[in-house]
Amino acid sequence: MKQRGGRLVAEVIPNVKERTLRERVRKHIKEGSTVSTDEYVSYRLLKKAGYQHGVVRHGIKEYARRDGDVNHHVNSVEGFWGLFKRSIRSTHIHVSPKYMDRYLGEFTFRSNHREMRNAMFDLLIGAL
Repeated sequence: MKQRGGRLVAEVIPNVKERTLRERVRKHIKEGSTVSTDEYVSYRLLKKAGYQHGVVRHGIKEYARRDGDVNHHVNSVEGFWGLFKRSIRSTHIHVSPKYMDRYLGEFTFRSNHREMRNAMFDLLIGAL
């Protein structure tokens, strides 16, 4: 999940069923917020749970859709997952499910701090 102009939240979840996604959405997204997703069927929970929901339909080659003042797209999240997958394939080759949350946490941290110069070094030193 990524807030426009804000932070990214990513975590390993056991499945993408509606019940599982509902728990994560309620944990990270304020009720009533506008949420943009692709057309995956489990996201139907959003309207039922009190969120404004905009859908882009990748199946028909739609990657952004304007709805009044809101431009719905999932490009930021798609870009993050693309970079993460390429990093795994090129740098790590394989990641065990046991450690996936650690790799995902590191990559999320890097994404959220990419604008800062020497972010990881400075934050590490600051934590000492």
